[in-house]
Amino acid sequence: MGLLSRITALFSSLSNTQYPWPALDIVLPGDRHLHLVGSIHMGTRDMAPLSSKLIDKLNNSDALIVEADISEGGSPFPNNPDELPLEERLSPDNWAQIMSLIQELGIPLSQIDNQPAWQIALVLQAYQAQRLGLRADFGIDFQLLEAAKAQAVPIIELEGAQHQVDILTRLPDGGMPLLTDTLTHWHTNARLLQTMISWWLESPPQSGKVQLPNTFGDELYDVLMHQRNLQWLHFLQQLPAGRYIVAVGALHLYGEGNLPGLLKNPPK
Repeated sequence: MGLLSRITALFSSLSNTQYPWPALDIVLPGDRHLHLVGSIHMGTRDMAPLSSKLIDKLNNSDALIVEADISEGGSPFPNNPDELPLEERLSPDNWAQIMSLIQELGIPLSQIDNQPAWQIALVLQAYQAQRLGLRADFGIDFQLLEAAKAQAVPIIELEGAQHQVDILTRLPDGGMPLLTDTLTHWHTNARLLQTMISWWLESPPQSGKVQLPNTFGDELYDVLMHQRNLQWLHFLQQLPAGRYIVAVGALHLYGEGNLPGLLKNPPK
């Protein structure tokens, strides 16, 4: 092997190992081994318990790395001053869609009427996931966190729940783009959730062969996905030598500008 090839292989490599869950292995310089797991934050009953092989990998790792430790419970949402009534903030078409959805999902208008738009989007998405049979306690990262705590595996947060809320509160127009994207891509998002569930229950995606529908506009995708991937890249590059399980939302592993691609070919 030539010197350049050795440096390239050392710098970052993707293994060809296939797992019965969505995952990729990456080795970074300095003997840092990352097992990247494509998590779903809410899961179905059939997604528990996790594979014994994944739990074995966790128990043999130096730490579990997650976006945020969600196992502590409690709401990270701030107490925002009341917004204008939702009808006054939406176009007639979007208002009609909201009214149809909350009737279908059984959400009282009073629960969301004066909330920031980003928070309304999250409420709608959570109800949609519940309608598809998903629950937070069957989410992959939640199960990994519980297993790590049971085996005293250290837990490292990539950003933390408060930072995630800070990102949302800084979205323009109270997060209205997130709400309108949620309405525009409502049915596409449902299909995407079902696809990601199938990755855990049936067959994980093959690297490089995943085409995912876009459920965000370009600006939102940059803020919520690409910029966070870049921040996580920097974080992971600073880790000491060791073996790590890195559980992040599956879209961060397979979407455009994904984390494995950045780790393999970091921007200069």
